[in-house]
Amino acid sequence: MVKIGNIILDEFPLLLAPMEDVSDPPFRSICKTYGADLVYTEFISSEGLIRNASKSCKKLDIFEYERPIGIQLFGGDINNMVSSAEIATAVSPDIIDINYGCPVKAVACKGAGAALLQDIPKMVKMTKAIVECTSIPVTVKTRLGWDDNTKNVVEVAEKLQDIGIQALTIHGRTRKQMYKGSADWDLIYEIKSNPRMKIPVFGNGDIDSPQKALEYKIRFGVDGIMIGRAAIGNPWIFRQIKHFLNTNELLSDPQISERTQVCRNHLDFSIRWKGEKLGIFEMRRHYSNYFKGVPNFKPFRTQLVTSNTVEEIHDILNEIENSYLL
Repeated sequence: MVKIGNIILDEFPLLLAPMEDVSDPPFRSICKTYGADLVYTEFISSEGLIRNASKSCKKLDIFEYERPIGIQLFGGDINNMVSSAEIATAVSPDIIDINYGCPVKAVACKGAGAALLQDIPKMVKMTKAIVECTSIPVTVKTRLGWDDNTKNVVEVAEKLQDIGIQALTIHGRTRKQMYKGSADWDLIYEIKSNPRMKIPVFGNGDIDSPQKALEYKIRFGVDGIMIGRAAIGNPWIFRQIKHFLNTNELLSDPQISERTQVCRNHLDFSIRWKGEKLGIFEMRRHYSNYFKGVPNFKPFRTQLVTSNTVEEIHDILNEIENSYLL
């Protein structure tokens, strides 16, 4: 078993990464159904929370069936991060996670996310202040370093453990890499094999198949893996990985009927949570992913992304299901 504070997870847990505009309650619900052991909210701006911005506050919505669930916060001001952690604590998540890994310019240029990899003393001070302000386990997600010349994550890992974080997730790229190239797990292995490290260490980056999940589990010895982009439109990856780890057998991809049902569930939850207009609009980014690899799907995709009513979308999904069953 893997423990994060008082939270007990499976022997080799699978985590759903926090992803902006992706890991909202509807998508988390689907990934949970398919076997994600720990899910996270989209990353939430500390400045947005303390200003009571509706978009940021809406991201605090969590549901009992999602547990264990972590709320991920980002920001560049220590006082604001402490205040936002206190706000997040009030909605009783299982974990508060600090984002020290987001590489996008809009975040890093404000001194948040991966920008803190250039100021380790501030990162440590911020983390310590958050750990001390909440009774909820605090975890961190970060990267190898800012660039190839500053891969300081081994030093960072020890410092963060020493001030009280309960788990660490490491994305095997630098900030400069963004999401390009291959993730380098060698430093993740170095951290996990460090005898001083007692907290769980999770690896993230390029896990896109059950075979790779097993290979990286054995090769790098991590306590679990976090899956991000590979889960978009592919939530069954959690089920497939778990089955492969347990049986060494590959599960086939879901049939069209299962894909269309997942789309219906996702759409209906999105509408309940966001309202009909926004729910329909934001669902459009998911259709291509859910039907990736399905031959001759483009005409159906065009219909789905131009439909404006729930009834019409459900009719198209029924047509898709019937067409590919013939």
